[in-house]
Amino acid sequence: MSTVPDVVVTGLGATTPLGGDVPSTWAAALAGESGVRTFDNDWSERYGLPLNFAATIKVAPGQVLAVPETKRMDPSAQYAIIAAREAWADAGAPEVDPDRLGAVVSSGIGGIQTTLDGWDTLREKGARRMLPMTVPMLMPNSPVAFVSLELGARAGAHALVSACASGSEAIGYAVEMIRTGRADVVVAGGTEACIHPMPIAAFAASRTLSLRNDDPTGASRPYDVDRDGFVLGEGAGVVVLESATHAAARGARVYARIAGVGLSADGYHITSPEPSGDGQIRAMRAALKDSGVADSDVVHVNAHATSTVVGDLIEARSVRAVLGDVADQVALSATKSMTGHLLGGAGALETIFTVLALAERTAPPTINVANPDPELVLDLVRDTPRALPGGQAAAINNSFGFGGHNVALVVASV
Repeated sequence: MSTVPDVVVTGLGATTPLGGDVPSTWAAALAGESGVRTFDNDWSERYGLPLNFAATIKVAPGQVLAVPETKRMDPSAQYAIIAAREAWADAGAPEVDPDRLGAVVSSGIGGIQTTLDGWDTLREKGARRMLPMTVPMLMPNSPVAFVSLELGARAGAHALVSACASGSEAIGYAVEMIRTGRADVVVAGGTEACIHPMPIAAFAASRTLSLRNDDPTGASRPYDVDRDGFVLGEGAGVVVLESATHAAARGARVYARIAGVGLSADGYHITSPEPSGDGQIRAMRAALKDSGVADSDVVHVNAHATSTVVGDLIEARSVRAVLGDVADQVALSATKSMTGHLLGGAGALETIFTVLALAERTAPPTINVANPDPELVLDLVRDTPRALPGGQAAAINNSFGFGGHNVALVVASV
């Protein structure tokens, strides 16, 4: 009887508001730094935006990529290719049959900057000035297309879209590609590049963004009684996943296992989470069941925790419902307090944080929580990192998206 292969993480890559790669991003997260910055432009005045800050990328792609690359890729693809190159190199550039190599890189919004720039060009200069690469740049599968072209991945190139859960769902799909025998190695993650006046105005109109203009670095404050919304962020996170057998055969360094994947949908509201947390609970329970990990092995949760008034506590109660008394031993981190909300890139970056937390037995801190909500029913890691116990251990990474998408990943130590 055939067995389902274990899926391990052998490479990590990122470009984020905290740093241009994984080491700098992780170091900044452990130091409790904020990647939120005031705009260095006149957008607020020109367009009447109610806020003047976001978690913008720390290292501009132009400092990393060649000019021809930046001209033919939307920023969402630029971020993805930077992260993918780092992850691939970190994995040791594995030799693999192209027909056994896959790519799954998602975005919640896609090439919106290209779309909006193209519309401006059409209105102001006419159709003849439209760039020939506009469609390949704006399509939501553009990031994964460029990654698969770069690596020659022919087992499949996929771009799942589930709003803010997209990055985690991409990793979950990559796990299934390996488990079902479609691929031996898959490069997977998420990316987002929507720091532009229109998306900012749209999110502000939905009343989901913090308007803390007088304290941008303190604006994202998950679980604080004064939280007033999330901070829009940008960047990408990419991991290299392999079957454990393939990784062992080439002597690869392994960070952790992606042991379980859980998916569900709320079927409730286009933006609001279902109040009881039922969908979140089902996703976490499915991931734990899929992983075969005992609840008592869970020592850490990287929460979706966007810093919204309603959503944070629904998730906290859901984690408590899933883990019961075991939740008392869980170190809860809400890293969007530092990175802002990368939308389609969030789940992938937070998977990287979860993997590193287990590999280094260190839970990253949550910053800006001066007054924890008295209804928080979990042990929040505040301000400074916390050591995690040794031995066999597991962690959960939660990602939830507009439309009622719920994804939970269980990461296990090796």
